[in-house]
Amino acid sequence: MLFICYPKCTTCQKAKKWLDDKKISYELRDIKLSNPTYEELKEWHEKSGLDIKKFFNTSGLLYKSMQLKDKLPGMTLEEKYKLLASDGMLVKRPILITEDQVVLGFKETAYEEVL
Repeated sequence: MLFICYPKCTTCQKAKKWLDDKKISYELRDIKLSNPTYEELKEWHEKSGLDIKKFFNTSGLLYKSMQLKDKLPGMTLEEKYKLLASDGMLVKRPILITEDQVVLGFKETAYEEVL
């Protein structure tokens, strides 16, 4: 299982604590140091069944400064993957990737269902 987070993010800290408290093992990856690749994002998006917009950190400063709310609707899926792969701060986090599921953000109920 892969757990992708930004260590300074409080939601990521809560998710990590939840996993640690439950003694669930995972591989930790700092999204700032190792941004998801185009291929990874494409695979996770397809596995998740979610709208690609859910993969964007819409509350992030970079998302807002780039005015992506207005730009995303006119972009192709390929352009969105490339954009997400360009900077980890654009990607919603944490991301929990199991063999057959992808969970974006952190909600205890969602983690309990998957794990």
